[in-house]
Amino acid sequence: MKNIVTTCFLCFLFLSKIAYSQKKLKNSKPNIIFVMTDDQGMGDFSCMGNQVVKTPNIDAFYQKSTRFTEYHVSPTCAPTRAALMSGNHEFRVGVTHTILERERMALDVYTLPQALQSAGYKTGIFGKWHLGDGDEYLPQNRGFDEVLMHGAGGIGQVSLGDFPANKENLYFDNILLHNKTIVKTKGFCTDVFFDAGLAWTKKQIDAKKPYFTYLSLNAPHAPLIAPESYKKRFLELGYDEGTAGRYGMIENIDDNFGRLLKKLKEWDVLDNTLIIFTTDNGATHLGGTLNGKKVKHFNANLKGGKNSPNEGGNHVPLFFYWKGILSEGKDINQLTAHIDLYKTFTELAGAKLPETMQSLKGLSLIPLLENTATTWEDRLLFTHCGRWKTGKIEEAKYTKMAIRSQQWRFVNNKELYDVIKDPGERKNVASENPEVITKFEQPYNEWWSSSIPFMINENRKRVKKQPLHIKYEQQLKEIGIPFWSLKLSN
Repeated sequence: MKNIVTTCFLCFLFLSKIAYSQKKLKNSKPNIIFVMTDDQGMGDFSCMGNQVVKTPNIDAFYQKSTRFTEYHVSPTCAPTRAALMSGNHEFRVGVTHTILERERMALDVYTLPQALQSAGYKTGIFGKWHLGDGDEYLPQNRGFDEVLMHGAGGIGQVSLGDFPANKENLYFDNILLHNKTIVKTKGFCTDVFFDAGLAWTKKQIDAKKPYFTYLSLNAPHAPLIAPESYKKRFLELGYDEGTAGRYGMIENIDDNFGRLLKKLKEWDVLDNTLIIFTTDNGATHLGGTLNGKKVKHFNANLKGGKNSPNEGGNHVPLFFYWKGILSEGKDINQLTAHIDLYKTFTELAGAKLPETMQSLKGLSLIPLLENTATTWEDRLLFTHCGRWKTGKIEEAKYTKMAIRSQQWRFVNNKELYDVIKDPGERKNVASENPEVITKFEQPYNEWWSSSIPFMINENRKRVKKQPLHIKYEQQLKEIGIPFWSLKLSN
């Protein structure tokens, strides 16, 4: 009798676990923590095969995550951010560059954080915005309740819009914008952003408010600067200063990510929190020196890096973890993209979207996460590096572009690669597969011509003075720049 009872109890636990793991995700309202690094490629993790840099915390997260192995973003920074915030290709929301005011996301976009706010979420961004520094473009006016950000595309990019004082203190003790006030911070930038993000998140947990924490890091974007303690190991191995700085930044990110996971476990919120780790585009600094000799850095055997139309430009990691809900250690191999996250997050949150807003070109990933996608139709993803010279749209049509399907990558209107057999794009098979190229031509032409009317920032006159420079000078004169810190009290 005792054995029967024990067996029944174990069956009950097993069935309960199955039922729990098969929870319907739509309208489930998890807290969402979205961590995205800057210019970190597929090969910049030890779990992906890098034998120099050590990322034990991200590696452990990878092991228990649901991993999207065919996830694609844009080849550069602002475009990826525009696609995430809009659920549409960046060109369709006005973003065709990272500078020249062509990084300004169209003001009629109903942003992802606005949609989450409508579902009762508190929203916070910590780090890099890069979708416009003018007042009307700032994240606090685009759906974020809490903002801690640098200007332009990187700390120290003063000529492009970052705060003037950051030219002298690259990545340490930076001047940042906290909501409406410019503040001075203390410490290494990545530590500061994680400190603030964690402290704000804890406030939402204590207030029992659903939240979206967007940790949008500027590291390991150049300049390649890290705390000396993180550079030391690489310099002792004989690597150049740039490599030591970049790999040092990556290991610092890993330590901070581990701290985030530890705190979430301590706060006992993993059961209702979806944690996501990803990067915004491919790697930079793919070469360096080791003991004075030139070396190539590991790039997961992908071709190209940031600002490349090849796989190394926009094929990046995407790891989802939700304790007890999502499958652990599972690979999802269907073709997915950054434009899919808007629809995924808003469906999870149960957000009601307005009838009039930008069209959403992405697909919800919920069927893949629930294992209910019996079919996932092949699709075409259009990649273009943008960055053409002002007024040269038509000339750029086939320059630094790519079309990606599940099997193929068609590059610059002439190179075709079977990325299932040849993920490193070593053999151009265009001449052997003309019928594949024919299928790509019309969809791309239609996409290109229909995108041009949305490129509203083309031919825009350069601003005479950067908006954050004006704001900085006014505040410096009126009240000065106060010191600010937001850290956990425990």
